[in-house]
Amino acid sequence: MFPNAHIPYGTWGSSFFPSWQSSPLAEVNICQFAGESMSRIMGKRKVSTSHLDYLIIGSTIPWHWKFWNATVAASCMGKRIPGYQVEQACATGLQAVIMAGAQIQSGASEAVGVLTFDRTSDSPVGVFPERRSYQRTQAISDVWDNFGFDPATGNAMLATAGLAARKYNIEKKEVDELTNYRYIQYFNTKEKGFLNRVAVPLELLNVQGKSMGWINEDTGVRKIALESLRAMRELDTCITSGTQTHASDGMATLLVTTESKAREISTKPEIKISFVGKSEVRTKPGLMPEAPALAVQKLLTQINLKMEDMKVIKNHNPFAVNDAIFSKLLNYDWKKMNNTGCPLVWGHPQGPTLTRVLIEAFEEAVDLGGGYVLVFGCAAGDVGIAAVFEVK
Repeated sequence: MFPNAHIPYGTWGSSFFPSWQSSPLAEVNICQFAGESMSRIMGKRKVSTSHLDYLIIGSTIPWHWKFWNATVAASCMGKRIPGYQVEQACATGLQAVIMAGAQIQSGASEAVGVLTFDRTSDSPVGVFPERRSYQRTQAISDVWDNFGFDPATGNAMLATAGLAARKYNIEKKEVDELTNYRYIQYFNTKEKGFLNRVAVPLELLNVQGKSMGWINEDTGVRKIALESLRAMRELDTCITSGTQTHASDGMATLLVTTESKAREISTKPEIKISFVGKSEVRTKPGLMPEAPALAVQKLLTQINLKMEDMKVIKNHNPFAVNDAIFSKLLNYDWKKMNNTGCPLVWGHPQGPTLTRVLIEAFEEAVDLGGGYVLVFGCAAGDVGIAAVFEVK
């Protein structure tokens, strides 16, 4: 897709994703934290920020001084470079990487930093003038009101999962078993130390420079038994509190560069990561969980590959039913995907979610000796996004 764009191995990292209101991340400017953390992560990977000439940031929830977007993030990173912000709900993380690839392919940049972040904790409340409404002034809680109401359909986000489950005759028994399996995958991966290659412990300092604590685990994630899942009350068809993700905070970053720059700064220059293809679809209103599967079908047709050609498959799955529908539409065993964990388990800070998914996918592909990597997910409303990369 972008033959000149490459992702240098090892020049990436993520914070852990503590759940909503469970860590000091709820108390800080998330952009400042993300910019400073990107600098720390690059330092840990022994990559100088001097290599970067552009920055693409991705976030979805308003933060202080968001008007200044990439210039603030770059200043907090310690490198004065231009850039811009991209936002597409939960597809933001993957979309930002794609846009970075386009920036390299155009010849405008040699090394682009992708920095994605969001904080659901203490999300702001906006006050909007509504001249056409009798109410005249409307206050909206950015996270909770948007998840609770889709202005195009009038339904909550959760209702899309129930509607899709009914369309595909998904049974609660399968959704519970799938969720239980996803938790087993995550904790097995954690015990093996794999997450240490992806997530970096980060210390938070207050304005006086005193420590507020460390972000060193996906707080809020605990083991859950299949019996507990089966006992949970259905909020909608097949959907319980245990078979959907949870709000969280965090950041994730990686670099996109030219091939020569990738060889120069990669921690393992013999590994080559390239872009293969990308697709997006929009399905019928209120059927968001089926959109990612449709995007994958479209993408595989575009690039003339099959599911059997994919070495690693990972997705953003806010509802377990997403994976059940994907399995049904693609005729693919859901036990073969998300081997190192997924957002269903470790949380949903929106902007950086698919960036962390992508980093985990690349690390898994390297362990397996390379191959095609398929990453996909959904976005608010009824949009699906998918992309394939190749690791050699």
